Amino acid sequence: MPEIPKIVSVDDHVIEPANVWQDRLPAAYKEVGPRLDRRKVKNMKFVGGVFSYEAAAENEDGTWCDWWLIEDLQYPLTRLSAAAGYPRDEITVSPITMDDMRKGCWDQKARLEDMDVNHVGASLAFPSFPRFCGQTFAERNDRTLGDLCVKAYNDWMIDEWCAGTNGRLIPLIIVQLWDSQLAADEIRRNAARGCHAVTFSEIPPFLGFPSIHDKDGYWDPFLAACEETDTVINMHIGSSSKMPSTSGDAPPAVGSTLTFANACYSLVDWLMSGVFNRFPSLVIAYSEGQIGWIPYVLERADVVWEENRGWGGVADKVLEPPSELFRKHVYGCFFNDAHGLRSLDDIGRDRVTYESDYPHSDSTWPNTRAIAEEQTKGLDDETIRMIMRDNAIRMLHLDTP
Repeated sequence: MPEIPKIVSVDDHVIEPANVWQDRLPAAYKEVGPRLDRRKVKNMKFVGGVFSYEAAAENEDGTWCDWWLIEDLQYPLTRLSAAAGYPRDEITVSPITMDDMRKGCWDQKARLEDMDVNHVGASLAFPSFPRFCGQTFAERNDRTLGDLCVKAYNDWMIDEWCAGTNGRLIPLIIVQLWDSQLAADEIRRNAARGCHAVTFSEIPPFLGFPSIHDKDGYWDPFLAACEETDTVINMHIGSSSKMPSTSGDAPPAVGSTLTFANACYSLVDWLMSGVFNRFPSLVIAYSEGQIGWIPYVLERADVVWEENRGWGGVADKVLEPPSELFRKHVYGCFFNDAHGLRSLDDIGRDRVTYESDYPHSDSTWPNTRAIAEEQTKGLDDETIRMIMRDNAIRMLHLDTP
């Protein structure tokens, strides 16, 4: 059985405590800013890649649930996002309260204890109520409120969630997607406090923002700040607020099987954008996208880059084969991908990281170590250490040995 070192998980999640914004927003914004309220849910479902829900009226039956409120948005918590500790058959699209969650979902001390049980040495956690790249705040009518909420979340992330953990909880910030210069300023503000990881959308146009191909360079201030501060851009599946599916009546299993697809589209976007030639030190990472699909995409991208140069629209801006750009600028991660592990030579052993996805429904907690041991049978110790630990340390610029 291979020896698994303490794992650095590059994709976990945190359920924000009720005080995150109420403790930090100016008094004038507390009543409209994010706050938790307990109400009943009439129904909740996830069909065709769309999560939908309906609140119960006062005289209707329903299930108690904690809801986040901001402006006119009412958003219920769901068990899929806080599934740790539930038997598989009880992990359903259903309402949940903070009281019904495992405490490690939101409490720092309990999280560290759950990491110990799981052989995880350090963890990078994506947001929940702000959604995977902070798009909840980008959707606000009041831009000042959105800006305050972004900064309050980042202050909580660094000063409270990660503080005092000796680097075990790794800070991951959100930015003001609606203003690339504000985003650049926020990158620099938090890099000065030791943060070198930011969330971003896999496909910004799905959120109503310019693509990374934008001819006017909308994202350039943000990208320049990330490159300048060694901040890695992390893109989680679903960070475009759309999950792949084939029809409005497709069962959830269709979308769950296709979760990697947006990461695939996004990677091709970046490789064919010319961004890496303009920002030669920039690094991006895909979270929960798995890795088995990467070799063919790189092979196809190289063929297109070489053979379609006359009409492909990239000859003047993509100056190296896409596969070479990938191996300089991109990391992938996985938690269950046997095919990907058989393809390490084609992907690059130094471009792969690992995750436990705590406390989501796909999480391998509390069996991540045992699963990793089974998955890495046949790999040499150096490769195992790279995947489980060393690649993430390099990617995130950690001080961890």
